[in-house]
Amino acid sequence: MLKQNFKVCLCWRRIFKTRVVEPPLDVKNVFYRYSPGGMMTIDELLRFLIEHQGEKNATKDDAQAIFDSLKHLNIFHRRGLHLEAFFRYLLGDHNLVHPPSQKVHHDMDAPLAHYFLFTGHNSYLTGNQLSSPSSVEPIKDALLKGVRVIELDLWPNSKGTDAEVRHGGTLTPPVDLQKCLQAIKENAFTNSEYPVVITFEDHLNSNLQIKVAKMVKETFGEMLYCTKSENLEEFPSPEFLKKKVLISTKPPKEYLEGQTIEEKKRKKSKSRAGEDVSENESATARNERQTSRQNPPDEAEHVPDEDEEKAVNQYRELIAIHAGKLKGGLENWLSDDPKKVRRLSLSEQELENATKTHGTKIVRFTQRNLLRVYPKGTRLDSSNYNPFVGWMHGAQMVAFNMQGYGKHLWVMKGMFKANGGCGYVKKPDFLLHRGPNDEVFNPNEELSVKTVMTVKVFLGEGWHQDFHHTAFDRYSPPDFYARIGIAGIPADRSLKETEIIEDEWLPVWNEEFEFLLQVPELAVLRIEVLEYDTTGRPDFGGQTCLPVSELRTGIRTVPLHNKKGDKYKHVRLLLSIKFGLPYDF
Repeated sequence: MLKQNFKVCLCWRRIFKTRVVEPPLDVKNVFYRYSPGGMMTIDELLRFLIEHQGEKNATKDDAQAIFDSLKHLNIFHRRGLHLEAFFRYLLGDHNLVHPPSQKVHHDMDAPLAHYFLFTGHNSYLTGNQLSSPSSVEPIKDALLKGVRVIELDLWPNSKGTDAEVRHGGTLTPPVDLQKCLQAIKENAFTNSEYPVVITFEDHLNSNLQIKVAKMVKETFGEMLYCTKSENLEEFPSPEFLKKKVLISTKPPKEYLEGQTIEEKKRKKSKSRAGEDVSENESATARNERQTSRQNPPDEAEHVPDEDEEKAVNQYRELIAIHAGKLKGGLENWLSDDPKKVRRLSLSEQELENATKTHGTKIVRFTQRNLLRVYPKGTRLDSSNYNPFVGWMHGAQMVAFNMQGYGKHLWVMKGMFKANGGCGYVKKPDFLLHRGPNDEVFNPNEELSVKTVMTVKVFLGEGWHQDFHHTAFDRYSPPDFYARIGIAGIPADRSLKETEIIEDEWLPVWNEEFEFLLQVPELAVLRIEVLEYDTTGRPDFGGQTCLPVSELRTGIRTVPLHNKKGDKYKHVRLLLSIKFGLPYDF
């Protein structure tokens, strides 16, 4: 045993013994069940993998690879694995509960609307929504972590001579549009080959739209996907769109209409009597009011000229995914035109309100069309919201601020670890199915339990290697406890805690928890380790979130990550995962 000294005052130190972690009883029992002679052979290890770990396709080569990975340890024996070597294997990277090396395995040939897309919001901001710097670095970082939808807000610069990227109406400084496009081009397909969508929030006049169209085409070249017709009956598939960049924004016609309406309002003396501004004025037109203050239009009433018509055509050619709300209220916004697919954007609050009365209509809309959800405007700190409201209703683009951290962002990242981390997750079949009478899934109906997941947390290790010995407590070793929970639909959400293990770098819990899951396809396992602090909030000791649908059963190791999502070098938990059929609930 090692000893640790904690200085309490000039003349007094507290001394604690640091013990070596031992295999839990469950590990000992399973080891001797498969290797009664006390030394596990390759054949016995293979049987353990198939029968206990549920790896039905495991081969003798897989077992040999595990043996080979342990050869550098002093505890390795050529005749087989003894208990200590077997235990080290269980805690090692060959036994992860969700291996990062998993390949894309979902069907990628369905229309784009059949997938959840890893989506960013205001992708160029480095911090809060009011005053943080704008940069290409958050864009690069997001793409390298698998994000597939990048949002850029386009505004005229102070002279009105060029387009720039900035968060309008705030103190955030701009970033050069060309630099943003170049960063996307260089990093789009490093992590994933599947398509990147750039959503433009456009506040530009026709001359700047021509410049942007030229810039986009010159930057991306053959990478840019343009449709021959704006009336698509169905979106292409992610497989078809591999290594393509798609632009999604409102058609410029809406801009021109909005501009005409706005200038008529501003120039009442030169407008025809009785002309009113439509109550359904587009969001682009409303934002253009701010732009027009910086760049006053000509005094004459606006009439689209040849240059603007040219801009309409050039800019429209860029748009692979047409966005916009139809005139009228929610009923019209969610109407499904069988001859044309489109993208609709709703704030988190708008979606939440819509789900109360139009739940099935949203599901029906998202079976063919794209729905983007974005954070409400009061999230000035770049916080995020519950993504499952959108996912449960089929929303493909649940847009998140990627520059911070917190439980919602951890869950988002956990969901998109599925399907090889490619940024596309196939929707569950129930969100895509239509019954014989054209009925669709009703998110507001009560569901039955589909599966029971049992998680047993054995122990944790690695903190004394990755943290300074006074990182948690100046006068003693840490008092760790673990939180194990499910993030998912409301009925599936649950959070449970282990006991607190006092003054111990190697906590042993041996506690089992049961979770009843109605929609396991959308569930995410949440794990967090905290250090109990009697004086205030607990200290953070690591976290991870993982898609329940891809968890490997059996005794597994789970590496933990810091708040920003970076994996610790040594910190990990050992636990077991089991799934069973529900009994009478």
